[in-house]
Amino acid sequence: MKKKSGGGEGGGANWMDTYGDMVTLLLCFFVLLYSMSTIDENKWKALVQSFNPNATPSETEIEAGDEHGPFADPNELEAGIMDPNMLKELMEAAQEASMAGQQGQVDKEIDQLYEQLKSLVEASGANIEITKGDGYVFLSLVDTVFFYPDQYVMLPEGRELLNQIAPILKAAAPSIDEIRISGHTAQGQDDAENDPEGDRMLSAQRAAQVSYYLQQLCRPKDSSDQGLDPARIVGQSFGQWRPIAANDDENRRRNRRVEMTITGKDLGSKLGDALEQYYTQREGGSLKEDESSAPAESAGAANQSGQEG
Repeated sequence: MKKKSGGGEGGGANWMDTYGDMVTLLLCFFVLLYSMSTIDENKWKALVQSFNPNATPSETEIEAGDEHGPFADPNELEAGIMDPNMLKELMEAAQEASMAGQQGQVDKEIDQLYEQLKSLVEASGANIEITKGDGYVFLSLVDTVFFYPDQYVMLPEGRELLNQIAPILKAAAPSIDEIRISGHTAQGQDDAENDPEGDRMLSAQRAAQVSYYLQQLCRPKDSSDQGLDPARIVGQSFGQWRPIAANDDENRRRNRRVEMTITGKDLGSKLGDALEQYYTQREGGSLKEDESSAPAESAGAANQSGQEG
């Protein structure tokens, strides 16, 4: 009797189906990898402009082996590897966009500070001048608001006004670069200068009184309290030498004043903020690009029209 052969009919070729499916999947996988290694020019521009809306990419042709495209020649760089210069530009654009957003927040807080101080001054009815410039707020406080004539002890009205100003300054503390308190006196006689020592001392003591009181009000009370660094409060004395009005009986009181210049941070400055510039100067570094004092000077110049003495 003849034996039957084992196995199913035609079963020896079934493994080819599985093998063919596997090869097809591998081919699709490598095609997908290859497609991901190329960059679409329009999509690239959209990516760059998402980081920097002001960017205007130049027209380029992105082709395999094009030395002007985002890929270098295949002999120098493998296809799919980003040009280091383009990566650097992209990172710089992202950093600039982030910095612009932070500077916008600083400018917004300084604008809010000005509006709040302006409302406070108008509501108080005190003889206070307030102006706003590019990145700073300027207050001029006459002595009838803060001091008795020829004295540096603050009046209760002056203390009360600073009590209301301090919370506004604390709220904007992260955006404040510096608060500069300037003391001024009036020339007592038209034909004679004030005593130099007494003149400078009086204006310095008035600036110091306001600086000290603000420091006590604005410094953080504990670790959870947002306060203003006392290092950012600066007092200075000018005596009689920066008048803003004629030195007659009617206008002399405007010259007896304390001024406050509140400067916002300039995050784009390569020299850093006021504290960084101070330590740079101590070490003998260059401050040629320093414009931190420009707002105060421009504000003073703007108020000196028609001055005498």
